[in-house]
Parts: sequence; C-alpha cells; structure tokens
Amino acid sequence: MRFYPAAEPVPHGFATPVCLVRPLTVNDVELDFAAVMSSREMLRRWSQSAWPAEDFTLEGNLADLQRHQREHERREAFTYTVMNPAQKRCLGCIYIEPAAERLWAADILEQLSERRRPFLSQIRFWVVASELDSGLDVALLARLRIWIREDWAFDGVVYHTSRLDAHQMGLFERAGLRRLN
Repeated sequence: MRFYPAAEPVPHGFATPVCLVRPLTVNDVELDFAAVMSSREMLRRWSQSAWPAEDFTLEGNLADLQRHQREHERREAFTYTVMNPAQKRCLGCIYIEPAAERLWAADILEQLSERRRPFLSQIRFWVVASELDSGLDVALLARLRIWIREDWAFDGVVYHTSRLDAHQMGLFERAGLRRLN
C-alpha cells in the first residue's frame, strides 16, 4: 500500500504565535523526553498502553526518536515536534502515519475519489498535560487541519485518538469530526 505520493514534497511544518511545528529529530531528545515524562498518565490513556513506563529512560527516548527520524527520511511515516516559539520547550508531537488497516474497512473509502488508489493517512497528536487548560490542543487541531488540507497530498485523513482519552475525544467532537466505528 502506498502511503504518500513519491512526487509530492513533504511539508516542513508551520508556526503560530504559540507554537512551532517542525520535523522531530534526534536533536530534540532532551526536550521531548521532558515533555513525555511530564505527561505520563495522559499519554498512557492516549496511547492505550503502558508507554511511557515509569522507568523509561533518555536512551529509550533516543531510540524512539531515531526510529521516527528514519521513518520520516524514508517517507514511511512523518513525526513532527510541537515546540514553543523559542524552541526551548517541547509541547507535544504530531504523528502522520499510514491509515490503519481497520480504517480501510470503514466507509471512508466510499467518500474518496475513484480516480486512483487513495493515499490515506491517520493523524494522531498529543499536547503536554500542563497545556491542556490553555487551549493549545484546540488551536493546534484547528491549524493542523488547515495544514493537512492545504499542504499535504492525501486523498483522505482520519484523526485518531483513544476512546480512553475523554479530553481528546471531546476535542474532536467539538471540532465537528465524525466518529468512525
């Protein structure tokens, strides 16, 4: 299955008054690690897993970032960091990945053009727990949707979150995103 058209450029990111979105690299390991560890409980609900474990290390985070950077370079998946404007604090991450197989079985394919095999993406993101009350996630989702629509060459996208993450489920619902079963 193709994920992203080979002839299309991969967008670099975007900036807003409150954040800068750019590709995640291994150089972000310390700031990313601090963000991950500050939001452990929220991330466990969001990921439906035990990640990050209590004993998660900087070295383990570096291995994750190496994998994400490699996937980005190979165009297999794209991971972006969300930084404050001065790039002194990581505020979260955005994952642009091939759509999960279960989504191919959903009715989303009926909504897409028949002109070619579709390029579908699954978009996931998180914002550090300390910024949830500030509305950063609301602003990020609004700008993210514009960026995906205007700068990327996907035929369709699905914004994904865990059913256990009531906060993000509510965010998606308030944004008018339709829930797939």
